[in-house]
Amino acid sequence: MHARAVAASTTALLGTAALLFPLSPARAAEGGASPLVIAHRGASAYAPENTLAAVDRAAELGIRWVENDVQRTRDGKLVVIHDDSLRRTTNAEEVFPGRAPWKVKDFTAAEIARLDAGSWFGRAYAGARVPTLDQFVHRLDRHRQKLLLEIKNPKLYPGIERQTLKVLNDEGWLDRPHRAGRLIVQSFSAASVRTVHRLKPGVKTALLGTPPMSDLVHYARFADQINPSHSSLSPAYVSSVQSFDGPHGKPMKVFAWTVNDARTARRVAGYGVDGIITNRPDLVRKAVGG
Repeated sequence: MHARAVAASTTALLGTAALLFPLSPARAAEGGASPLVIAHRGASAYAPENTLAAVDRAAELGIRWVENDVQRTRDGKLVVIHDDSLRRTTNAEEVFPGRAPWKVKDFTAAEIARLDAGSWFGRAYAGARVPTLDQFVHRLDRHRQKLLLEIKNPKLYPGIERQTLKVLNDEGWLDRPHRAGRLIVQSFSAASVRTVHRLKPGVKTALLGTPPMSDLVHYARFADQINPSHSSLSPAYVSSVQSFDGPHGKPMKVFAWTVNDARTARRVAGYGVDGIITNRPDLVRKAVGG
């Protein structure tokens, strides 16, 4: 842990003052750097979430970072989908009417590949599919994009951390350039994040949520970032996170989610966050200059 971590307790004591006098965007972006803008499930305000179309739309908007969610099928394939049920974002209920509640883990990859994952969003996207993880990273490579990958519901899928890392490795995503600046693996599960760090210490990791400031010293051992909901943030909390060095010897970062309006984007940028996760990356980029 870096010596700057000593400042964490002082930052906490100054929390009230920081709330009254938030940092300006210019101050937050020291050296002229603005927060990174990350397309949440792809550019999901403009194309069906977690599909290749959403990746393409983010690329069209000039967005370099894309966030996604990974889960596992019954036959052990990794697919990119947010919910543990197929019902909301596919026509699984229509295609497989007798298989409620349509959990991802109860379907094979071939069955999921039959589903329409785009019509719910709009006719223009009819026939879009739930991509596999390897298909998803191939599309990112085509656009030279970067990936913030969330391991979703890890308790449902024992061993998914190792399997995710294997797929990434097989697709060339664990080489030095990717590890240095094109990949972050995150989860709401601290155990899952810790496992990823143990298996592949060179991979950058992030813990989703807003753990108490008193626990940050513990998470700094295996997480490079703390990624909270924007509604839970304060300038004091952001400063506290950034006062610790993560496992790779650099200050921990904060990516705030999910910000979809200019006013909120400017507010959290003023707190000094390092990134903003959004369904509307073009709007947020315009607001904060990311």
